[in-house]
Amino acid sequence: MARRLLKLLPWFAVPAAVVAGLLHAPALVRFVLAGLALLPAAALLGEATGQLSARLGPAAAGVVNATCGNAAELIIAVLALRRGLVEVVQASISGSIIGNLLLVLGAAAFAGGLRFKVQKFAALAAESQLGSLALAVFALLFPAVFFHLTRLSHREELALPLSVAVAVVLLVVYVAALVFSLKTHRHLLGGGHEGEPPAWSTRRALASLVGAGAVTALLSELLVGSVEEVGHTLGLGPVFLGVVVVAVLGNAAEHAAAVVLAWRNHMDAAISVCLASSLQVALFVTPVLVLLSLPLGHPMTLVFSLVEVVSVAAAVGLAGLVTLNGETNWLEGVQLLALYVILAVCLAFLPAGDALLPL
Repeated sequence: MARRLLKLLPWFAVPAAVVAGLLHAPALVRFVLAGLALLPAAALLGEATGQLSARLGPAAAGVVNATCGNAAELIIAVLALRRGLVEVVQASISGSIIGNLLLVLGAAAFAGGLRFKVQKFAALAAESQLGSLALAVFALLFPAVFFHLTRLSHREELALPLSVAVAVVLLVVYVAALVFSLKTHRHLLGGGHEGEPPAWSTRRALASLVGAGAVTALLSELLVGSVEEVGHTLGLGPVFLGVVVVAVLGNAAEHAAAVVLAWRNHMDAAISVCLASSLQVALFVTPVLVLLSLPLGHPMTLVFSLVEVVSVAAAVGLAGLVTLNGETNWLEGVQLLALYVILAVCLAFLPAGDALLPL
């Protein structure tokens, strides 16, 4: 009985965070309560993903986990676009990709490396997903280059239709990547795990994912609403808030899932969670937001700032170097985490106005 109460204790932070939001408690109080409430939801997502991975295979489980985790980010971004916070949305997009590739993957590789000297996984899965992520980097780079180097007087008017066209291409590539990983090449991307059989049924695992994803979406909305006020109080700019604060909190689900899976030596599934989430943000969430921004009245283009483009490119490059050989160790986890800390420190010292400067 006492053990069950201890397991349920963290969940009491969920209603506390909701009540604090309804009562418009101070921003710091809402921030802390929502952050604490995200922990049990993230842990449940991690456990459910591990159970699904044993039944469906790491590729399918990674896609399901990424969808549940990124649903919160999509909801938050849509709400922010309605308020006209385009710069925060763009920063949260780049921050989500950076966080998954450096912070989440780094923590997973480090945690798993503490128990196992070398952890192996399907290199083909990482190669195909990183190739699509490299495409996403170019998709962010080329509109910015076109916008800032062209001599056309009406280049600002062309930035939006150009972004819409690129967004449609990215959606097509995302569908192709799903078909590749879940159908045509599923047999090459790793199967279920050997060892202990899954303790949960598929229905229970899916229900837990959906339920925890819904709770995460609610808590994330409360948390982000308070983050903006906390940021103003502490003098933090929109790029730092989006790339570091919002991305870390928004990636709590993927972070917990990847670390738990790596600790259990399910590195195929851990890698799939990290890369699938980044891929979904880059090739699905981003183009969808570009298209949705039109009816919302605050158009968002793919013209990102120089800091964001360079940071995403660096994250994709280092993640590629670490994973393309099909194995990881704790030192590679440290390297990924170190680059994330360096980027965070640079953004903390960079003035908010300079962080928004274009290419």
